[in-house]
Amino acid sequence: MIRDDIKAAQIAAMKAGDKETRNAVSLIQAAIKNRDIEARTGKAPESDDALVVEVLQKMVKQRRESIEMYVKGGRQELADAEAVEVAVIERFLPQQMSEDETRAAINAIKGELGASGMKDMGRVIAELKARHGTQLDMSKASGLVKAALS
Repeated sequence: MIRDDIKAAQIAAMKAGDKETRNAVSLIQAAIKNRDIEARTGKAPESDDALVVEVLQKMVKQRRESIEMYVKGGRQELADAEAVEVAVIERFLPQQMSEDETRAAINAIKGELGASGMKDMGRVIAELKARHGTQLDMSKASGLVKAALS
């Protein structure tokens, strides 16, 4: 499980005296804990790893946006700190599908569902997320789905 890997990484970072990794892993654990609390009231995800991956993907997206803003604002030291956190977070994410693999998956789903136009985009994206959600950046995948259905 990804949670076990995260706990092991925190222990290893503490033993090695790696403050940056330890701090990033602590942020990851806090975000997962918050998501666990939110999940108690809503619909539980299919698997624990799916919940953790969802949290990690959200954290990476937030940090990339922050890096962009810091660079525009001339705060390179803050951008570098965020980049270190992104590198630590990405260690725990599953291998992402390439653009070609994503297109192949979209075409397969499109064929199975008989999707022919933009009116079917929601169905295709929902099925794509159900099958490959942990391995995709859904914001990029939605653009590919749109192109495939146009």
